[in-house]
Amino acid sequence: MNIWVDADACPVVIKEILFRAAQRTEIQLTLVANQTLRIPQSPFIKFLRVSSGFDVADNEIVNRIDAGDLVVTADIPLAAEVVEKGGYALSPRGELYTDDNIRDRLNMRDFMDTLRGSGIETGGPAALSKGDRNEFANKLDQLLTKYSGAS
Repeated sequence: MNIWVDADACPVVIKEILFRAAQRTEIQLTLVANQTLRIPQSPFIKFLRVSSGFDVADNEIVNRIDAGDLVVTADIPLAAEVVEKGGYALSPRGELYTDDNIRDRLNMRDFMDTLRGSGIETGGPAALSKGDRNEFANKLDQLLTKYSGAS
């Protein structure tokens, strides 16, 4: 298992949780972004800079992942592609996207996009709460425990 992060919009506190998890589990963590990010020096943490452009980071992640890899992203279309390839997709709020729920998430995203396109103000997502951070850390730990138990 490798962990990939759609890092341009990933909250700093989530990256910090991931850095600690990579060190603790010795699982490769790669952050993918179109701008330079500071990462701790570690043989388990890498940064991959991609060119700017629509979905460039997403496409790079999809091209590089293998079945069983984990991708951390809030991007629903990226999560759908990860699930389709047999990977795990986890949101920074701790929601695990699966075959059972990804279609509903895509439909809701498209619906909200249509509303915004017609001029309706839908607002953005709420700020990441302490509960969200805890949910993310717990779900990440469950996935990494499941992975390490299977090896």
